[in-house]
Amino acid sequence: GTWYWNRYPGARCDVESFDYSYSFSEELQQDWDWSEKYAAQPENLSYLDPVADRFDLRTGFTFETRVLSAQFDEGTPTWRVKTDGGHDVTPRFEVSATGSLSTANFRNIAGRQTFGGEVFHTGFWPHEGVDFTGKRVGVMG
Repeated sequence: GTWYWNRYPGARCDVESFDYSYSFSEELQQDWDWSEKYAAQPENLSYLDPVADRFDLRTGFTFETRVLSAQFDEGTPTWRVKTDGGHDVTPRFEVSATGSLSTANFRNIAGRQTFGGEVFHTGFWPHEGVDFTGKRVGVMG
């Protein structure tokens, strides 16, 4: 999520990179050495993708799905979770990943819809990067 979409120039940790490391594996801690105290976006993603594969962390997750409701059933004790895709589940644990960083907020600026130039948002930065050479640039936010 965050380290995939936020790939704009200069994107990096705002806390020490070591805090992003998974501490449940001493072997993993020994295998990875952060190049900087506050790693840049590419290094964070280079760490997270292989770790997710190595420990099979994606299994059991349902991505690109919105939770419509979640109710705890004290009798079972499980959660009854209804989703927008009809994939209802009854897990023992619920992790509230609300996606507060996954939806970019485009400001309502008069004339934005008819603006003829290029518009970029840090939350949807192009994979191929952007060349600003010879361009006038306005930064909002």
